[in-house]
Amino acid sequence: MTANAALLAKIAKPTAPKGVYAAMLSPFDAKFDIDSAALIEHGKWLLANGCNGLSMLGSTGEGNSMPTRQRIGLLESLAKAGLPTKQFIPGTGAAALGDAVELTRHAVQLGCGGALVLPPYYYKNPTAEGIYAAFARLIEGVADARLRLYLYHIPQFTMVPIPHPVIERLIDNFPDIVAGLKDSSGDWNYSETLLAQLPGFAVYPGSEIFLSRVKRAGGGGCISGTVNFTAPLAAQVFAATSDAEADRLQKKLDAVRLVIEGKPLIAALKSIKAESSGNPVWNRLLPPFAPLSDADRAELFKSLDEVLGRAKSGGWEMRA
Repeated sequence: MTANAALLAKIAKPTAPKGVYAAMLSPFDAKFDIDSAALIEHGKWLLANGCNGLSMLGSTGEGNSMPTRQRIGLLESLAKAGLPTKQFIPGTGAAALGDAVELTRHAVQLGCGGALVLPPYYYKNPTAEGIYAAFARLIEGVADARLRLYLYHIPQFTMVPIPHPVIERLIDNFPDIVAGLKDSSGDWNYSETLLAQLPGFAVYPGSEIFLSRVKRAGGGGCISGTVNFTAPLAAQVFAATSDAEADRLQKKLDAVRLVIEGKPLIAALKSIKAESSGNPVWNRLLPPFAPLSDADRAELFKSLDEVLGRAKSGGWEMRA
C-alpha cells in the first residue's frame, strides 16, 4: 500500500483524539436490563482514573448481544447523567446496515465524538468492493457532517477483515468523516503498516500491550477492554515522558493484561469489577457468555495479588 501525497493531505482533517479509551463494560440487572446506576458510576470512575474517553457497546460491552433499543438506552443514560458525550466513541456496528445507520445517527445526534463501526459481519468472504460499499452507504445514510467514523477491525470475531486499500479509498472519498481505526486483531503488523503508510491516521490497538509502541509510532492510543481495570496504569504509560519510563510501566501493564487474558476476558473483567466495587451486579453476562467459576475467580484474584498487591482500600494497587 502506497499512499499518494493528495491522500495524505486529507488524513488530518477529522482531528481524532489521542489517549487511553476504555472499551466499557455493561452491567445488567436481574432482568438483564441495563443497571444505569452501576453503569454511570463506572463511567465516572474511568474518566476520573486516567481514561481520556469511553467506548461503550463494543465487544467487551456485549453490544452485539443487545437489541438496538437497549443500546440506544444505554447511551442515553450516560448522556443524561452528564458524562461528556464528546469523549464517547460508542460501538454502532451491526449485521444489518439499517441498524448500524440508526445507531450511528443516534450517536451523532447525542453529540458523541465518534462512532466505532464494524463491517457487516454475518456473510463471510465479502469482496473489498462490498466492504467499501457498506461503510460508504452508512456514511451516506447518516448524512451528518458531524460524524467521525472509526473503523473496527476485529477479524477473529467478524471473519471480515478491513483491507488497507478499502481504508485508503474511504479516506479519499470521505476525508472529513473517516477519522481512525481500532485494530483488535492482535497483529501489530496490521497497525504498523497503517501508521507507516498513512501518517496522521488515528490507529488505536485493542490491547494496551501495544500502547507504548503505538504512541512512538504516532498512533492514537488504545481502545481496550482491560482498561476497565488498568486505566490508572495505562494512563501512566501514555503520559510517560521518556522511553525508559514508558518501558518500565509497560512491563507491569503487560503482566496485568496477560493475567486477565488467562481467563475468558469479559467474565474475568466483570469478576474484577464486582470484587473491586463490592457490587455483585457486575457478575452478570448476557448469553452465550457465563460468569467465571469460583475456582477460576479465586485463581484470577490470586494472580492479580501476586502482580499488583492489594491497596489499603481492598482493591488492587494500580499506580506504579
